[in-house]
Amino acid sequence: MGFIKFVGKTCGFMGYVVQYACVTHCTFEYIGDFVMCSGPSMEPTLESNNILLTEHISPRLQTLRRGDIVIARSPTNPKQNICKRIVGLPGDSIKSHFPRRAKIVPRGHVWLEGDNSGNSADSRVYGPVPQGLIRSRVVCRVWPLDKITSLTEY
Repeated sequence: MGFIKFVGKTCGFMGYVVQYACVTHCTFEYIGDFVMCSGPSMEPTLESNNILLTEHISPRLQTLRRGDIVIARSPTNPKQNICKRIVGLPGDSIKSHFPRRAKIVPRGHVWLEGDNSGNSADSRVYGPVPQGLIRSRVVCRVWPLDKITSLTEY
């Protein structure tokens, strides 16, 4: 009788573990998650090893705005994520330095740039980025603790 009770309790415990794992997965996949920033492209706004809280709802509802900082798949390396600021939305005219002419952001794309223009591979290098590559929008920096700030109103 003791073995059957043990198996019953173990199955009950495993049921809770599976439920919590499913809730956690859905939360991180569809609502938001944490991202560690690396590289100098967003300095001084963000530095390497900053941990950011991001949300996945805005990209899905297509409510992103100019000035939002986003996490996207790199257009040149799909295994890598990039952290950049939205500078242009579909239909916007972007002034290009090389060559000196305006580029129009096509429908379904955004223009992404790093805040550190001298050290950022961004849309100035690879052009407009498909909106489908945007994974999430940065809500705030949560680490380091002395620099916790909202990044939604820049």
